Amino acid sequence: MSRSSSSLPQAPLAHPTPHSFTLHGKTVQDEYAWLKDPHYPTVDNPEILDYLKQENSFFEQAMKPRVALTDQLFSEMKARLQEDEQAMPWQDGDYLYWWSFQSGSQYRAWYRRLMADSDDKRQLLIDEAAEAEGHDYFRMGALAISPDGQLAAWTCDNNGAERFTLKIRDLESGEDIETVSTVVNGAVVWSADSRAVLYTEVNDNWRNYRAIRHFIGQESTDDREIYREQDEGFRVSISRSQDREWIFLESSDHQTSEIYLIPSDDIDSQPNLISPRKTGRLYSVDSGQNKLWILTNDQHVNFRLASASLDTPSDWHTEIAGSDQLYLTDLHAFSNHLLLSARKEGLDQIILRNPDGQLEYIDFPEASYSVSFDHNPSYDPVYYRLRYESMVTPPTVYDYDPDSKTLHFLKRQEVPSGYDSESYTSERLMIPARDDVLVPVTVVYRKDFKKEGQGKLLLYGYGAYAISIAPYFSTSRLSLLDRGFAYAIAHIRGGDDLGYQWYLDGKLEKRWNSFHDFSDVAKGLITHKFTQAGNIAIHGGSAGGELVGVVSNTDPELWGAVVAEVPFVDVLNTMLDESLPLTPGEWPEWGNPITDEKAFDLILSYSPYDNVTAQSYPPMLITGGLNDPRVTYWEPAKWTARLRATKSDNNELLCKINMGAGHGGKSGRYARLEETAEAYSFIISHLAD
Repeated sequence: MSRSSSSLPQAPLAHPTPHSFTLHGKTVQDEYAWLKDPHYPTVDNPEILDYLKQENSFFEQAMKPRVALTDQLFSEMKARLQEDEQAMPWQDGDYLYWWSFQSGSQYRAWYRRLMADSDDKRQLLIDEAAEAEGHDYFRMGALAISPDGQLAAWTCDNNGAERFTLKIRDLESGEDIETVSTVVNGAVVWSADSRAVLYTEVNDNWRNYRAIRHFIGQESTDDREIYREQDEGFRVSISRSQDREWIFLESSDHQTSEIYLIPSDDIDSQPNLISPRKTGRLYSVDSGQNKLWILTNDQHVNFRLASASLDTPSDWHTEIAGSDQLYLTDLHAFSNHLLLSARKEGLDQIILRNPDGQLEYIDFPEASYSVSFDHNPSYDPVYYRLRYESMVTPPTVYDYDPDSKTLHFLKRQEVPSGYDSESYTSERLMIPARDDVLVPVTVVYRKDFKKEGQGKLLLYGYGAYAISIAPYFSTSRLSLLDRGFAYAIAHIRGGDDLGYQWYLDGKLEKRWNSFHDFSDVAKGLITHKFTQAGNIAIHGGSAGGELVGVVSNTDPELWGAVVAEVPFVDVLNTMLDESLPLTPGEWPEWGNPITDEKAFDLILSYSPYDNVTAQSYPPMLITGGLNDPRVTYWEPAKWTARLRATKSDNNELLCKINMGAGHGGKSGRYARLEETAEAYSFIISHLAD
């Protein structure tokens, strides 16, 4: 059911208004600059709101012929969710904790019970569904139980703007007894005596700029600022050590970090700097076994493991040297072991470092998979909790026994409507990019999928911020696979899938590598007979939306449909605007076009909005969120407007702006499924047999 815009009602047209700027001797036209409300983050300009509403109305009209398909997809996806799903409980002190869904509920409820009690004596901690009542959007952020078990510090966001409200709940009465702050973002950490919490606040530009101490029962006006970051590009965060002896206060950007120590039993003491920031050096820390453990890239791009005395925290001694073969990504220090997460040849690894310094790799059953730490709050556990999945294996919880060196199966995600893993297969390919670098690709499909060069395929990519896209399981994806699609993840440069250098090779002056990798992967999948040009749908969000925006300009003939969610497409204008929430902190990732002419030219060369041309584009679905502080609503709106006015084809172009949500789209498990169903419906209709 492929549709052209000629079969639809008249699409809204945003009027172009002459506007340009000149920098570094180059003049850039921006005729849709008026779509940025000058009062942002308040958006109250009637003309802007009217245009966005017209786009949403046009989207709804265009999707009407697909209602039956969308409803069918949603029903399939919903039927694969366990209505009363419950997490595998984890022990923390004297309690077992878990969350669960009630049948029909969009949101979780959080519970605990004493280890000695039966399940009927469970205690309700937070009922997200009740908290979400009366709100179009609800997202719970942090949940931290006080060490004495009597209070909960928790945060929530009611509009998607990522400014969370911090509340303190009395767990005996179930009532919130304080509202501490309404501009919190990030973790909340308790003092050892349960008398105070530490948290971070955001400023008007959504930058986590300071850490605060609040004593329970005192007015917020009496709260003490522990740390304030002066550099506009750095963000402040807090966390707690595994042994609970220390609170870590970190300030960092995308390439540099520094961390302070605060004793959890003396939170008003002066924070003790571990090691001052050095441009280009990252480090992370945990404490255990009476020392500090540090992961840092100071000597090798793939990080080394070091240790330090708590008395001399800046004196680091190598425990595991950096390696081209092993990329160290995270650590947790327990009483008897260090648990390290790593990546080797692009595959996740969990490594135990024994007291004698020997390394023990945990084996997993598949050739391509994703594995990570799960809930491990105890410092001295009997087992280590892990979460495992692959493109064909649903998320599975294991406990690893370090004594017997065995994995104990605990739980696997159920698919109530039925799922036979034997009907599907996954493979990992290495496809050469145009510079002969081999790019990993993970593909999943039904075993009856025919590699005859005519198949339908959805290709996903991201490629930024050193974020790897692991081979993960998706119940929603089954609706595509069962309709004859293959699904592929391109592990392109810009992510850290093959190590930290893989990330560096896709950022700043090497940014074009990410875009070329993606298009070259698509061509490689054609060579491998998975598909053909025009039968490939592509999907990306945020920086991945930038990715699909770029390749829509450079290789439009390859794509049969494009889904760009909250796409970062007005890159040059955003990186030139220091007043925007994330811009100063993003310069290490993209470059600073204000001061650097080469960065200006590079960003201008690929910025999707600035490179729209009078050519034929594939069918496109573009989404955004009015309250999104990361990719502001006007980026997808401006891009849509310029595409409509410029492109030479009649292919469908739709834009949907969530008027009550932010970067993550709608909240609630079913509402998110509805959006996935819409996107898949759009793709299926344009890649019909």
